[in-house]
Amino acid sequence: MPLHRGADRRAGVPEAERAEQRRLSLNPFYGEADPISGMTSAPPVHRLPDGPIPPNVAYQLVHDELMLDGNSRLNLATFVTTWMEPQATVLLSECRDKNMIDKDEYPRTAELERRCVVMLADLWNAPDPAAAVGCSTTGSSEACMLAGMAFKRRWTKRNAKRYPASARPNLVMGINVQVCWEKFCDFWEVEARTVPMEGDRFHIDPRAAVALCDENTIGVVAVLGSTFDGSYEPVAEVCAALDALQERTGLDIPVHVDGASGAMVAPFLDEDLVWDFRLPRVASINTSGHKYGLVYPGVGWALWRSPADLPEELVFRVNYLGGDMPTFALNFSRPGAQVAAQYYTFLRLGRDGYRAVQQTARDIATKLAGQIEGLGAFRLLSRGDELPVFAFTIAPGIENFDVFDVSARLRQHGWLVPAYTFPANREDLSVLRVVCRNGFSADLAALLMADLEAVLPELRRQPHPLERDKAAATAFHH
Repeated sequence: MPLHRGADRRAGVPEAERAEQRRLSLNPFYGEADPISGMTSAPPVHRLPDGPIPPNVAYQLVHDELMLDGNSRLNLATFVTTWMEPQATVLLSECRDKNMIDKDEYPRTAELERRCVVMLADLWNAPDPAAAVGCSTTGSSEACMLAGMAFKRRWTKRNAKRYPASARPNLVMGINVQVCWEKFCDFWEVEARTVPMEGDRFHIDPRAAVALCDENTIGVVAVLGSTFDGSYEPVAEVCAALDALQERTGLDIPVHVDGASGAMVAPFLDEDLVWDFRLPRVASINTSGHKYGLVYPGVGWALWRSPADLPEELVFRVNYLGGDMPTFALNFSRPGAQVAAQYYTFLRLGRDGYRAVQQTARDIATKLAGQIEGLGAFRLLSRGDELPVFAFTIAPGIENFDVFDVSARLRQHGWLVPAYTFPANREDLSVLRVVCRNGFSADLAALLMADLEAVLPELRRQPHPLERDKAAATAFHH
């Protein structure tokens, strides 16, 4: 979340000129009857106005400013859902005033949350879905924080006699993890031990991960769907390497699967891939309901294999309908609408529906990746055959433009295609990435290809890549 500063970009402009600008900001047609009644000036934007204005005027002023945002449907940087059915939108509107934390007051919303947890536990092959512990969150970032907290508390309890409370444990992961894991380690004073990229390996290596583990390791994070290139990390191989470590040393180190995107793709498209609770070492899994869970932003899920994997002292219990509802969250008040929308989507699609939606996204991704490769100007790093996401870079021998030029030219056509540099040890590699989501249709993919083909001749005529601040590039982890 950006930290906004309060400086007025119009500072230094004479007050009379600013007052005139505010007056001219009001369209005469904003008035309900008399088009010039009450037209004095628009309200200030960096302090509370002195009095109220009509609701239609307030709406139009905000609406007009937000038109300058990018079109979310053309945002190929984000994994977040940008389209839902009208019925889901109505349901979201009907539930927007319900506070998710008030389980006594909104017991049916709490029941829908419980059902979603059981559905996910079943989808991820928990030994006993009814016994699995889980909760909704505001997104995968919060869910990952909760999983990390559980890891640290379990480690602290196991080592209470050997270490003081100030002991600093560590967490092992690939350098490609989402930034929330760096935040967790910083906020909860855990040493982050990261496996760097090497050559054409852009995610965790099981042997390298195990080499970083010791008696102070609280867990290992494996990512099912890296944000850098859309590839799955080898969860089963990581677990096997940790099994071998336990046989040699006695160290029993659990695994968390960050399935922000992949946990809602692999169960439907890669059913033979073993990555979930079928692996005894996997203690917890998270996903983003608002990514490939197909719900608008604001919902994630965290699940633990069994109650033993979530320390009891971290759970806050609420009594509702005469029963016991465990909750575990960093946030308190938050809307229940997204939970209702998640349950709606589960009911609406079922397994076959999710399979159809995700297969369509993958088919579009693989076809589009092949077409881009066919242009001859780019080299693919991934093909969209795991997550419906692929990354590509400039082909060898092309020196008159770079990925940042391509991104800038496509933005002129309305497309948001991120360009960014990989982390250690592949800082030399700069790529573009395309995320194919539900709503990014074959027709839109054809339009993207047409625009990409249109900008290439002009890019080829450049004498060299345009100079710009490469440090401003982002990996668009969201």
